Amino acid sequence: MLQKLSRPAVKLVERYLPDPYIFVLLLTLVAALAAMLFEQQSPLAVMRYWGDGFWGLLAFSMQMLLVLVTGFMLASSPPVKRLLDALAGLARSPGSAIVLVTLVSLAASWINWGFGLVIGALFAKALARRVRVDYRLLIASAYSGFVVWHGGLAGSIPLTIATPGHFSEAQIGIIPTSQTIFSLYNLLIVGILFVVMPLINRWMLPDEQESVYVEPSQLAEPDSARPTDNTRPADRLENSTLLSWLVGIPGLVYLFHYFVFAGGGLNLNSVNFLFLSLAIVLHRTPRSLLTSLQEAIKGGAGIVIQFPFYAGIMGIMMGSGLAQSLSEMFVAIASADTLPFWSFISAGVVNLFVPSGGGQWAVQAPVMLPAAQALGADVARVAMGVAWGDAWTNLLQPFWALPVLAIAGLNAKDIMGFCLIQLVVTGVIIGLGLTFF
Repeated sequence: MLQKLSRPAVKLVERYLPDPYIFVLLLTLVAALAAMLFEQQSPLAVMRYWGDGFWGLLAFSMQMLLVLVTGFMLASSPPVKRLLDALAGLARSPGSAIVLVTLVSLAASWINWGFGLVIGALFAKALARRVRVDYRLLIASAYSGFVVWHGGLAGSIPLTIATPGHFSEAQIGIIPTSQTIFSLYNLLIVGILFVVMPLINRWMLPDEQESVYVEPSQLAEPDSARPTDNTRPADRLENSTLLSWLVGIPGLVYLFHYFVFAGGGLNLNSVNFLFLSLAIVLHRTPRSLLTSLQEAIKGGAGIVIQFPFYAGIMGIMMGSGLAQSLSEMFVAIASADTLPFWSFISAGVVNLFVPSGGGQWAVQAPVMLPAAQALGADVARVAMGVAWGDAWTNLLQPFWALPVLAIAGLNAKDIMGFCLIQLVVTGVIIGLGLTFF
């Protein structure tokens, strides 16, 4: 049945979903018009919100670009390529390849979302080199694991409200992760998704006639370890293992101290530092690393050009009050028992325009937290409703798929038809979990 349902969804998306750059331009216009129509903002005010916010994600954009580049360089190093190929050897059929990549992506995304995006995509490519399987669904399955990130160890909202000094501490105090990430209802939601998502993806596998394949030769990585001449002193430096290790090994030592003794956690900066340090060491020579870098950087164009536009949309949504109004609309129909569910739905809608967990919480917390207290709702569960809503509609929002698509060499329209089915199934599971578990 899912195979039959996914077929029209795939065809619909392939026909009508534009390039992610066109998508962000359309979202910009929708947000601007909505701010003028519903918030009574003048065109000049909307343009000011947009312009003031346009460069608000520059640091984050660079972090995301480095997630793509450093992850690619690490995966293209000879030892990691051999490891990925060995794991890919566990898949004996198209169905097992789909299940395996989904599980790996879910596990990696639960640990850290940046880690999950890169590892899932690179492992999918390793599988496609060994198993003849629909490449679109394989990459969609690799991306589908991302849906659990905000219920995992790096969830920005549960970690924020568990941190002393957060902006809502005077209102709700400190809420430990035992009530959010490690609560029974959250672990049940995550556990069910770990079981259901691989099966859903497997059941969507198209038959032989409708599958889209890629030849293994099209997925070959550059030979970054090829020998070069050492006739010039500069050549000897570029091919010096010692030089790489003198920089890469201290980076790993620093990270060991950071994680073990300083109590540091996984975040974008630590993940990028880890990927880069390992890549420097495992490539052995600067020339090998640079060859890999030249290939990796080709996929970063979408991140560079689109992220500022999303920052501008966030500026409109926050500055005009539109995001707050959307949240208040759902709160108005909620009760103490249903507020976590409506928080989830409202966050899913807001996430289409504000695809940032931390930014979204800054917008929705001033609405959701007073409502939770007034209704007597579980504040921790309401916060997790916002967290899950933020993660949920990423299956529809191509913003976060850009690194995956860049690594895979696909367009958003290639995978989003499958993601629509994933969106419906995960929405039912998460909504029921927040309401009844």
